[in-house]
Amino acid sequence: MTIHPSTLTAIRPDGKRPAIHPLDVRGRFITARRIVFAILIAIYVAAPLVHIGGHPAIHLDVGARKFFLLGKSFNAQDVWILLFLLTGALFTLLFVTAWRGRVWCGWACPQTVFLEAIYRPIERLFEGPRSRRLKLPQMPWTLTRVLRTGGKHLSYFIVSVLLSHVALALFLPFSELALMIGQGPVAHPVPFMWAAGVTAVLYFNFAWFREQFCVVLCPYGRLQSLLHDPHSIVIGYDQSRGEPRGPLRKEANPDDAPRGDCIDCKKCVHVCPTAIDIRVGFQMECLACAQCIDVCDEVMDKIEKPRGLIRYASLEQFAGRKTRVLRPRLYLYAVLVVIALGGLSFGLGGRVLFEANVYRPPGVPWVIEGDEIRNQVQLHLVNKSTTPRTYSIRVETPEGMKARFEAESLQLKSLEDSYLPLILISNRATLPLDPTVQVYIRDTSTGEERMREVGFVAPGLKRR
Repeated sequence: MTIHPSTLTAIRPDGKRPAIHPLDVRGRFITARRIVFAILIAIYVAAPLVHIGGHPAIHLDVGARKFFLLGKSFNAQDVWILLFLLTGALFTLLFVTAWRGRVWCGWACPQTVFLEAIYRPIERLFEGPRSRRLKLPQMPWTLTRVLRTGGKHLSYFIVSVLLSHVALALFLPFSELALMIGQGPVAHPVPFMWAAGVTAVLYFNFAWFREQFCVVLCPYGRLQSLLHDPHSIVIGYDQSRGEPRGPLRKEANPDDAPRGDCIDCKKCVHVCPTAIDIRVGFQMECLACAQCIDVCDEVMDKIEKPRGLIRYASLEQFAGRKTRVLRPRLYLYAVLVVIALGGLSFGLGGRVLFEANVYRPPGVPWVIEGDEIRNQVQLHLVNKSTTPRTYSIRVETPEGMKARFEAESLQLKSLEDSYLPLILISNRATLPLDPTVQVYIRDTSTGEERMREVGFVAPGLKRR
């Protein structure tokens, strides 16, 4: 696939960054994107606030190694499941990219969502349309300009603070975060520094850096030549229909050379958030935002030409050939997605609501006092459900042995664990050759029961 790097306009030849002010646009794609943006922002804000199963929809307690996701609870022992989740998301992104191009960048990437749905509307509110924003740097610093610029950046800062605290709420319960905010940064310096750092990054990025993140830092755009092929659906310009381009003629003249449908209005360039000219060809800087499609369709409607001069299509279609949807790389990515999702389903389906294990603590395995031999072991219980649970404990010993432990029931909160010491006692004279103790743990809420065996050890006996 050919990518044209010569059209890079987000960076000047001298390395300086020109200010890019996209033209306001209306159309079916920008309307659909705004709906998607609103849904994604609502999900982002609701994730730490809406409770499912007694916990936030997304809560990542890294310090305590407790994680809650959509009504499911996980601990550090479930990290391997996260591997399948991440690889599944990665392979899905590769599949969608090979099939539909950079849909992620133009429709769902947080960089695009926050910039186009929040920060650019703020800019338009305070500084007006593109024509006015282009003239603004040459205008004198009057009181009106100071107030408009100051109001814009103050709004940027307030939004950045709110977004950073929503991000922090993913790691702290919202009630606890609200309490920390009320007590001030002195009482909680670490969360405050994290919030301040995220706020600074968001403000710098969306107030100034903007498209440079996509062009300079993000590696995803630079992988397009590897992920795409001539059959991938991308946004492109139909040269066979649009060329040769030229201004719209008021009256037809038989002596004039034939012209294409493109009237060279350059609106497709002015509306682009990275300021590329889509008519040159497929380019790395194209974010597939479809704003050039909307503005070109609007122009075609005005000059009474068919829509679709700029449209979603494959390079094969633009060349007049048929495109193939099913092809080897899509099969490969689909297989990888299925494998990852299969591993994720296996991991989630095989999870248990509680774990029970019997450990023998380090040190002397037995203690002899008179005619008695004692072993001390520990029962480790982990409640992996999202609600508090009560567990009953029952120990069955061979004849001539007995067990001593603190309580016959134990209550644990969600993802809470506890160690319960068990003391096993046997008389030396009646000690069996291979004594085995059975520990039964039962979840009183569900009736689920586990049995764990532990061997009694003593001088002359085989240790289990």
